[in-house]
Amino acid sequence: MQLRLPSSISEAQRCLAEGAVPVGGATLVWAGWQRDGFPEQAVSLRRLPEANGFGPEELGGAVLLHHVDTTVPEVLHRAAGQVGTGAVRRAATVGGNIVGSTLRCLLPAALVLDARATVLTADGVYETDLTELVAKRPVLLSLRWRTPLASGYRKLAGEAGGAPPLVVAVALHTGDDGPARLRVAVRDGYDVLSESAPYEPGTGAEEVLRVLEGTELGELPADARDAVRGQVVEVLARAAAG
Repeated sequence: MQLRLPSSISEAQRCLAEGAVPVGGATLVWAGWQRDGFPEQAVSLRRLPEANGFGPEELGGAVLLHHVDTTVPEVLHRAAGQVGTGAVRRAATVGGNIVGSTLRCLLPAALVLDARATVLTADGVYETDLTELVAKRPVLLSLRWRTPLASGYRKLAGEAGGAPPLVVAVALHTGDDGPARLRVAVRDGYDVLSESAPYEPGTGAEEVLRVLEGTELGELPADARDAVRGQVVEVLARAAAG
């Protein structure tokens, strides 16, 4: 197998056009390749500047998970820090986790940040939302978002060999022309739900939770609803405290 390491967008496009398979950190694809056979070509974005951006409102698709620190919002930092083992986090990438994985551990955090994705195909670079990113699975160059007022993340303990553990991500954002908005995303098994509710300063958490109960989140099992409640209360209290 030839591993190609492009250092420019045009070179990366050429790799994709010539059939190179995106490799990410190879933590998920390697076992499959060993079982089913290796592709003739693979492509890694680790030398591509556009895929390695890192800042308070940006995260490149080629960034390794163990490099995701408190520069980014808490919800994303904590999500990355709880993926697999330390060895996995030292190899796995942001793009590989969101696009190349069925677990998509970072997706709930990206959803509550209302992130936009810049992606690469053989035809060019464009911006899209996370729904299209997950559905079409292009190569992720970067995520961008606006810094929330407060955010939180909780991953419940899972059973060995069982379904993926429940994940709850929450972020409170200022409104553009109206009230602030609280966004909640839950990974329940392999499904990810995302809902939001308006929030006015001084509004109690119970009122926000009542709105969320009227969405698909209200149909979750009791333990999942309890986890949502806990994160919503915690994030709103933190925002109120400044």
